[in-house]
Amino acid sequence: MPLLEAVRLALETLRVQKLKSFFTLAGVCIGVMFLITVVSIIDGMGKYMKDDLVGKLLAVNSFELRRRPNINIGDVDESVWDEYRRRPRLYISDLLPVVEALPAGARWAIEAEANVQVVSRYTRPKSTNAIGVDGDWFAIKNIALKDGRPFTDQELAQGENVLIVGPDMRDRAFGGLDPIGRELRVGGVPYRVIAVTESRGSVFGISFDNFVIAPWRSPMRKLLNPEPQMIDAVIVQTASSDGMTDAQERVRAVMRTRHGLRPSQKDNFSMETSASALEFWNKIESKLQLAGVALPAIGLIVGAIVIMNIMLVAVAERTREIGIRKALGAKRRDILAQFLIESATLSTVGAIIGIALGIGFSQAIAAVTPLPASVAPWSIVVGVLTGIVVGVVSGVYPASRASLLDPIAALRSE
Repeated sequence: MPLLEAVRLALETLRVQKLKSFFTLAGVCIGVMFLITVVSIIDGMGKYMKDDLVGKLLAVNSFELRRRPNINIGDVDESVWDEYRRRPRLYISDLLPVVEALPAGARWAIEAEANVQVVSRYTRPKSTNAIGVDGDWFAIKNIALKDGRPFTDQELAQGENVLIVGPDMRDRAFGGLDPIGRELRVGGVPYRVIAVTESRGSVFGISFDNFVIAPWRSPMRKLLNPEPQMIDAVIVQTASSDGMTDAQERVRAVMRTRHGLRPSQKDNFSMETSASALEFWNKIESKLQLAGVALPAIGLIVGAIVIMNIMLVAVAERTREIGIRKALGAKRRDILAQFLIESATLSTVGAIIGIALGIGFSQAIAAVTPLPASVAPWSIVVGVLTGIVVGVVSGVYPASRASLLDPIAALRSE
């Protein structure tokens, strides 16, 4: 029997025997649906972590020199935290040696931040993230201004009382008023708002727009760290990813010398990149994907058993048809191929329905929960191949039985 004719007969069986077809397809459909859903959630989480979370915290082609990593994904042992606490702090005096060691074309910035209380004449005190910056901070972080102007070199150098605020801070502190030129008090000290940044959105419900930014040398630095000369990070950005390794090694050599470390001693500072921040997630992502493929296999095994039983029933019901085909010259391999194709077709249809339901289910989860979803093309290919393989494997035994039927005995069957 030609391939297309066997496929047509299988689809005709689906149409005529709806209840039996439903049970035939259910196991494969459910297994593939969960495969697509779980993999979509995991893939969406991966993109969310890399593009939205870490991508917004760490700039492209950059690393951050810090006392300890700023992003800690997963459990961190208490002994590690103890080691972090014993590390020396970074000071503004570390900046010049680091900058002098950087390769040509590299950008740099300093950063210090803490949660502080701010108040305007229009609202009660609000909590916000205060950031003190210097250097090319805005260019490195790729933060654009929606209204107003950037800090001037003079304002940065003299530490003038000027602020750039995020959209959330603008709305919370000034309501519907234009904040440009208005006063905002940080730690009781008045500052003049000169700009509002573009929105950066939120991640897991945490806003990236609730902040105020001032020159690091402004009075706000007294609120950001225990000592006014402390900084949280020196941020370095190179023109390309190839230059990052060279810049990191230069900065590492400078800091090891400044901290008096011997060759056998480990670094007592951190140089954080997006890759290092995502190291834990990258480790568990592959395991989650493996689990996402393995767990639906239970449903697929059940589906394979159901298909095999249904196909055995089909062989029994079509014994006379098999006898007639053999009497007309059909060979054993023809009968075997016919039932294998029918079994694979039924299973593949179930897989296709499961793929559609899985995509819909994952998008519904993304719509009503914080979990993101991104359908991985490879999971669709795996879903279809799974349907074909399950159909072929579960149809081997029934097809073999059908092909071994004696034509005379089959013709006598009622």
